[in-house]
Amino acid sequence: MLEGKAVMGETDMKQTMKEDALSLAAKALDCFDVTEPTQIARFIKKEFDRKYGLGWQCIAGTHFGSFLTHCSGCFIHFSVGNLTILLFKGSAGEVKSGPTV
Repeated sequence: MLEGKAVMGETDMKQTMKEDALSLAAKALDCFDVTEPTQIARFIKKEFDRKYGLGWQCIAGTHFGSFLTHCSGCFIHFSVGNLTILLFKGSAGEVKSGPTV
């Protein structure tokens, strides 16, 4: 588990969903090297789609900017070492804008 190793950025997820995100990130880092951020993002996204319904987006990497629209309660941004992970469920309706990362 990444609890204690992850540096939490912004999030509006409930605790259980946040724990799932950290757990899946830990599993992804066990399966893939940190130099494979696309594989890590794909793994986390597919698992969230499976568990919480379609529409999840995941970005993983060391240098990126973002500004996005997400469903309320469906946003997390955290770092593990040099790797930053941004996970959110997109929305075109009534939304909250995420911070620029």
